[in-house]
Amino acid sequence: MGVRIGVALMAAVFALYIWLLGGRAVALVATGDAVAVVMGTAMIVFPVVGAWALGRELWFGWRADRLARRLEAEGGLPDDDVALTPSGRVVRSDADAAFPAYRSAVETEPDSWRAWFRLSVAYDAAGDRRRARAAARTAIRLERRTA
Repeated sequence: MGVRIGVALMAAVFALYIWLLGGRAVALVATGDAVAVVMGTAMIVFPVVGAWALGRELWFGWRADRLARRLEAEGGLPDDDVALTPSGRVVRSDADAAFPAYRSAVETEPDSWRAWFRLSVAYDAAGDRRRARAAARTAIRLERRTA
């Protein structure tokens, strides 16, 4: 729940930033001065790109959370017995030991969104966020095809 509040707060702050910056950007463009027009245009374009990136990340998070809830309801989330550090993170050596089974499941069933999502959880536990996100995106894409 805390993560959702944090995301909502950051999105609200970003929206406020865009709103406040928008007025100044339009004022710069309206001056007609070449340098001011370029700066004003950049002040409009960069927040639009940022808003697109934020929207894309929120959409990814929502879809991944939906798949996690669905897989949890089915009893299909990984439940490996792994040691945790005092901070609550998975001990990397335990995550690495459990990983081959999830990789093998994806190789056996490459069209299974469930196998790909479990692999993304294993990657995340091992600390490989880039591959975890890629596997989650694959799971989302495969689930969308079957829905």
